[in-house]
Amino acid sequence: MTPLQRLARRLGYDLTPRAKARPLQAQLIAVLERFEVSCVIDVGANAGQYGASLREWGYGGRIVSFEPQSEPHRRLARRAAADPRWRVAPPVALGGYAGELELEISAESDMSSLLPQSALLQTVSPSSRIVGRERVKVAPLDDVIEDYLEPGERPFLKIDTQGYEAQVLAGARGLLPRLQGVQLEMPLVRCYEGERGFRELIDDLAAAGFSPFLFMPGYFERKLARQLQVDGVFMRAEDER
Repeated sequence: MTPLQRLARRLGYDLTPRAKARPLQAQLIAVLERFEVSCVIDVGANAGQYGASLREWGYGGRIVSFEPQSEPHRRLARRAAADPRWRVAPPVALGGYAGELELEISAESDMSSLLPQSALLQTVSPSSRIVGRERVKVAPLDDVIEDYLEPGERPFLKIDTQGYEAQVLAGARGLLPRLQGVQLEMPLVRCYEGERGFRELIDDLAAAGFSPFLFMPGYFERKLARQLQVDGVFMRAEDER
């Protein structure tokens, strides 16, 4: 996207040539704009790639990022430092209860998880091998989010926690009714032991009042010629109730 296109998008215009399909990032921004999202809660932020992508594609609202892993957290903090509308929480993993857990550190830091890797993932993605472990603080999102939300906020929750998405949702039951939408990574094939399947996650979100608005492809495994993960964007569509 050119600087002119980014400026036009912030002003509400789209200079993307009509002959080209809109990139998935642009589609996500369109959904956020439609629901007037004013704050994106970025859980599993890693080094800030998702937040940077939101800015690249024209999202100008607030971002609040959570990341437990120490080295990516340092890079995340540096990345967000120059952006006054991007806050980074102290290192913490979000889950269903308060305590401490051991985070398995992957050679690819964005594949690190609080859940053990499945045998399938170890076989098809040796580059994701475990290279260490880190003891991290765990807290329910409900216990920490009030320090970061402003009055009248219209929040949107993004979760990318490598199989731990259901636990993050379990710790956000109080927040869910206030959310405009949720984006989360869903497994088509389980890559982590004990992770909840995509059908169950869709059912969980439907029970909470969210409808599917956008699906974005995630990890495609060439050895299997199969999509392993997708990102689902679910919004609170009041007119469908």
